[in-house]
Amino acid sequence: MFYYVYIIESLKNKSLYIGYTVDLKKRFKEHNDGKSLATKPFRPYKLIFYEAFIDRKDAKAREVYLKSGWGFRSIKKMMENYFNVR
Repeated sequence: MFYYVYIIESLKNKSLYIGYTVDLKKRFKEHNDGKSLATKPFRPYKLIFYEAFIDRKDAKAREVYLKSGWGFRSIKKMMENYFNVR
């Protein structure tokens, strides 16, 4: 089983949401179907990044890091071309 850390981007206001899950396709569909209160107002979303981990604790730690200031800077740097083109 894999644990996925993912980043989705709102097509409505370009905001980002970072999360983790064991079923990436199902979770992405839940976001776009409005089943998540945190993301419902900003639908629809597109998946812009994901990573797979074998260990749940590693995935959770990565999610927490990406949500931090340094993590957010890492996202911006890692996906610099994407953010400059969109």
